Amino acid sequence: MRAALAPGVRLLRAVPRDSRYRGLTLVLTFLSYTSYHLSRKPISIVKSQLHLNCSALGSNPHNDSNSTTWCSWAPFDQDNYKELFGALDNAFLVAYAIGMFISGIFGERLPLRYYLSGGMLLSGIFTALFGFGYFWNIHVLWYFIIVQVCNGLAQTTGWPSVVACVGNWFGKGKRGLIMGIWNSHTSVGNILGSLIAGAWVSSQWGLSFIVPGIIIAVVGIVCFFFLVEHPEDVGCSPPLQHDTSDEKDPEGVTSEDRSTTDPKELNEELEAISFLGALRIPGVVEFSLCLLFAKLVSYTFLYWLPLYIVNVAHFGAKEAGDLSTLFDVGGILGGIFAGLISDYTGGRATTCCVMLVVAAPMLFLYNHVGQNGIGTSIAMLIVCGALVNGPYALITTAVSADLGTHESLKGNAKALSTVTAIIDGTGSVGAALGPLLAGLISPTGWNNVFYMLIAADVLACLLLARVVVKEVRAWYGCMARKRGFQQF
Repeated sequence: MRAALAPGVRLLRAVPRDSRYRGLTLVLTFLSYTSYHLSRKPISIVKSQLHLNCSALGSNPHNDSNSTTWCSWAPFDQDNYKELFGALDNAFLVAYAIGMFISGIFGERLPLRYYLSGGMLLSGIFTALFGFGYFWNIHVLWYFIIVQVCNGLAQTTGWPSVVACVGNWFGKGKRGLIMGIWNSHTSVGNILGSLIAGAWVSSQWGLSFIVPGIIIAVVGIVCFFFLVEHPEDVGCSPPLQHDTSDEKDPEGVTSEDRSTTDPKELNEELEAISFLGALRIPGVVEFSLCLLFAKLVSYTFLYWLPLYIVNVAHFGAKEAGDLSTLFDVGGILGGIFAGLISDYTGGRATTCCVMLVVAAPMLFLYNHVGQNGIGTSIAMLIVCGALVNGPYALITTAVSADLGTHESLKGNAKALSTVTAIIDGTGSVGAALGPLLAGLISPTGWNNVFYMLIAADVLACLLLARVVVKEVRAWYGCMARKRGFQQF
């Protein structure tokens, strides 16, 4: 007697073939970028361990060492340790920002699966090399700087590749919500990175880098074997990137609804878009400049929040790292909320602008009352995380995919990686400036750092003003047409 088909197999067979591959693409790209952010987070956790106040540990066993920093890790045991931490951050972030503009061009011309997998393996190697500095007893600044530069360049392979893959599989209709949920990989990676790094930060901080390095390399190997770049590669229907009528489903359209021309053959005939051509797409410049300031705020929190909590709230390194993950929990909620609202209203820029406006006073409040109690700190971190990371998440995902498949491209799908790289590359300039400015300003007081972050939020909002006005006019025009039809 033959056994009945396993329930799990029956469930898989009940799911449409296109949906199975869409789900696989979402899961693999989610895990990929989770591991990218997981491997970036350890440096912010380990900073407080590299420069310690050693007076509580007893007398100094080394006569030639500073009496209060003898247990710190040279060369970060000097009074200029904040500037050195800023140099480490910027070695990574400047290399990332410069490399991102080039990465998108390569991403349009190379197989994404190879490009993404190779980048993840290299990222794993360079992340682990930073941690090996602990076991090899390296105390030379240039070693850590070089490793950070190489890691920054390697990590530019990630974002254009994953956004291009998801954009190839999902149409515009529910892109904001889907990508808002999917973009939680950024915060999930930060949370996991904080927890993994925190497990060894007080004992063997080298493992705080080596373990994430192994994780990203393993996920890269999995992507090499299973990632599917285009629906056409496995005989699935490509999505509509633009609505042609209200009745059609934007996520999946039957072959009868499409042109007789094979989309894969069409894209092979079209040339990849140039850098200047991508800049001419309406909205690319505005959203890129907005992201510069939005990412400045987000990455300042990413790299300096644990140290801020240690200095202001006087928590230990592990406790500060754990508490800082709440900012990323808020980021998950903010990304989903921003995507849902922008899908419902059709106003990507307006959604970003409103959240940025509200974020400015919330940052002021967090700095002044956020440390009054553990409950207040938890609530404020979640709210600030949602308002800061919501616009950042929306621009780097749904907005990038929208602009990379803009109507002006006339069906050319070879623009997603370049547009994504331009937007995220410009944002990465802000990501480099934020931690640098925080390192320079923090010696004058943390209040000044928060004033800088509030100013950046306001500037980000102002840069979207033209696009917001355009969206508002479109809403009024739509409402006027509806009233006209009703009267008719």
